[in-house]
Amino acid sequence: IRFDEKPCPHCSLGYIVPEWVEAKPTLVDIKKIYGKESLPTTTIVLPLKPDKVKPVKQQLSSVHPEVLLFLTKIRHLSVREVNENPEQNTVTAVSISSEINFVTRKNMNAESYTLHLSAEENSDAEKECSYYMWKQKFPVRSENVVERRTDVEEWVVTLAFPNQERLHIGKSSTGVYAFLPTEMVTNFPFIIQADFVLASSRETILLDNKWNQGILECVPSAFMDALRTLVIGSDEAPVSSLVRMFKFLPIESSPFEKFNYVRDKIKAKLVDENIVPIETYTKQKHFYKPGEVNRLLPGFWKVLTKARDEGVYLLNLSSHDGRKILNSSFDKSEYDQVLNFLGVKSVSVDWYAKCIQSSNLVDGVSEDLYLQLLLFVAKNWSSRFKGTNIKRIPLIKYVASDGTLASFSLDECAQPHPFSKRVVLTDSSESNACSWLINWNKEFSFAANQFFMPESIQNAILCFAHKQTLMEWLANEVYVTNLSVYTFANVFCSSAKNNNKLAIAYAHFLYHSLLKGYLSKREVDSLCNSLPLVDNYGCVTQRRKGVLLPANVSKWADLIVSNPWRNENYVELGNVYLNASSYAGQFTASEMLINFLTTHVGASDIPYISPPNAGFSAVNTPLTKDNAFLLLDWIRNLKYKGVHLPERFLKCIKDGSWLKVTINGYRPPSKSFLIRSPLGKILQSGSVLVDIPLIDESFYGDRINKYEEELKTIGVMSSCEDACNFIGRELMSRASSFTL
Repeated sequence: IRFDEKPCPHCSLGYIVPEWVEAKPTLVDIKKIYGKESLPTTTIVLPLKPDKVKPVKQQLSSVHPEVLLFLTKIRHLSVREVNENPEQNTVTAVSISSEINFVTRKNMNAESYTLHLSAEENSDAEKECSYYMWKQKFPVRSENVVERRTDVEEWVVTLAFPNQERLHIGKSSTGVYAFLPTEMVTNFPFIIQADFVLASSRETILLDNKWNQGILECVPSAFMDALRTLVIGSDEAPVSSLVRMFKFLPIESSPFEKFNYVRDKIKAKLVDENIVPIETYTKQKHFYKPGEVNRLLPGFWKVLTKARDEGVYLLNLSSHDGRKILNSSFDKSEYDQVLNFLGVKSVSVDWYAKCIQSSNLVDGVSEDLYLQLLLFVAKNWSSRFKGTNIKRIPLIKYVASDGTLASFSLDECAQPHPFSKRVVLTDSSESNACSWLINWNKEFSFAANQFFMPESIQNAILCFAHKQTLMEWLANEVYVTNLSVYTFANVFCSSAKNNNKLAIAYAHFLYHSLLKGYLSKREVDSLCNSLPLVDNYGCVTQRRKGVLLPANVSKWADLIVSNPWRNENYVELGNVYLNASSYAGQFTASEMLINFLTTHVGASDIPYISPPNAGFSAVNTPLTKDNAFLLLDWIRNLKYKGVHLPERFLKCIKDGSWLKVTINGYRPPSKSFLIRSPLGKILQSGSVLVDIPLIDESFYGDRINKYEEELKTIGVMSSCEDACNFIGRELMSRASSFTL
């Protein structure tokens, strides 16, 4: 190149005249400098003055890599600097490595193709970016014709869409080309190229120029045709590979008002375009207008994805409430700005209720996924779902009376009245008792309105990663409680007080729970304090001061005949406690339950009954020898245990004519004698004027003498002094009545 620094006399401009290089550098020198045997089609050597090297180098090295996108005749451009020190040599290169997928669309007067652009600077790794190129022709409108373009009949608008990070020099990338780049940064994610009228500096286009305004009017249409082709025209491509095309939308505003107008026009066209893909869960793709499509919460997408993996039918996802659901590949946080630009809104909260109910997401999924669904509802409860239709769908699983799984709605569980349904869990510290309580709860016919979650779900909760969050929601909003075997028994106790069958079943539950180790002896004793008991008439009672064994296995019935202390709250157990029975798969042998009640409820028989302060009529009639000894054994046992004999109880025994004496048959103990001294034998022989009512030892035998202390307790006299006093009183009585 030869430079002539003198201005041309005709135009006052300096000029460059190329000359063929024949001497220095030689072709060999150039190949050595270039570093390859094969040279480019055109090689320009600049023999610069030393002070010109640096500024020229800066100018040439700042050539924008994307300049080749629109200079169709240039395929490769490299700039190399040669220094005396080879280590200081530099190279900057940019090239179009391939041009593929060239398609002409006659109906749009457009063509598209893909360019692969690469750039290299010094020894840095080569950078690459592919660009989807859309070139479309539009007729020039008469109102936009300018003097310098009168012979142009068509505008050619080219849009370049970078598929990777754009190749650029510096921090910003120009957005407008007029074959060569301007310095206008539009903030659009694509490049606009056209035959714009430029300012004299070539840094910007003339925005007020009507020619340029006509071109910009064509950009929205070109953009929509390109986007439609990229998204809808890719028949074989899956939706997941298409959604990235939406990143070409001009979501950021431009610093130039005219380009914001272009942006608004694009946005307006998108509203009426069937361009947004919906989720079909099939290979068939469907596209709808942005306003017809809705987004889902990320947590629900996770549930749906796992549900589909588990075989749940989800093809009707876009049929609920008439709303179309955005494709899952598109419904991600990275596309939030794009979707906001399109105007795609979130689905209504009631949609979730319809989807959950109709898609078998409660009954048709694994335990872990079911908990994920509950967690999704829990996390969005306060902000979205509280007070919506989701409260009315069956959502909370429980074990039904026939052992199958059923579900309550949240409304059914959260009613404030005492008869509302309550779903419960086994206390985590007693997880081994889960099936035990579920089986007994079925046996009790859910009388306490408490329903256990299935054991498999309870076990899954124990291992659930978000257990605390889920349990807090279940407790606060669904009123789910944790029950130990002890608290379960306590809760059920009140439900059994009006039903004799439940009361019997409850007693069996306590017996077997103690036997299996689910309840301790201390816990059983505590529960038995309020145990409802079924008496001999089949009535249930909770208030009691004493409990009598069933009459047909007792001794008290021989002595007392029937329960005289019913009004004193002494309960005679019904015979039903004696029967062999089976409850909740547990067998109770005959009389085993009676033994349990004897130990823990205090069911007793003579001589172990602690009597009330009341009498009983049986002592008003003669007692058989066996019953007399039974009564004396009773008194002996009470005295041995240190039990204070109630006044009325003791009085009826003292005053009742049940004791066999030697004269006049039977007399009250308080008017009878048992004298074992020599005087007693004299008295027994009848050698005195007055007959003394001595206990008939011939009737009772020598055994009666073993109860001397008990006889004294009930008033039987045994001293000679008592006998003499009795004789004296009798003689005085006869004297006063003239019978002596």
